[in-house]
Amino acid sequence: MPRLETRGRARALQALYAWDLRDGPPLDRVAELVFDDLMVATEERLFALALLRIVQAQGAELDAELGEVTANWRLDRLGAIERCVLRLAAAELVQGGTPPRVVLQESVWLAERFGSAKSARFVNGVLDALARRMGRL
Repeated sequence: MPRLETRGRARALQALYAWDLRDGPPLDRVAELVFDDLMVATEERLFALALLRIVQAQGAELDAELGEVTANWRLDRLGAIERCVLRLAAAELVQGGTPPRVVLQESVWLAERFGSAKSARFVNGVLDALARRMGRL
């Protein structure tokens, strides 16, 4: 069974994806509905919510940082999975509690699991550039 943090990231991605596809409800509300529907364990829920709060509070800043390293791609042109994985990873890099290499590795895994191998390669390149830009690598 994957570690708590790995499961929490996957749950955060599921909630962020559901929110990204909707127009209107706040992220924390969508997350609670998703977590309730999936019967997410308390520990996973708390880990996921901590990341989602950063996305909710600093979403515009995170998107601007990501926009700087996705030179030829606007975030709104990316697939929803790629966009959500990038936002989630950017939030975790800002949070600073996880080693950057772990954030990258976990994000690539999420992109491949929920997207494709092509998604994983794209996410890896963007997050490597973002972590370097932030002085984390």
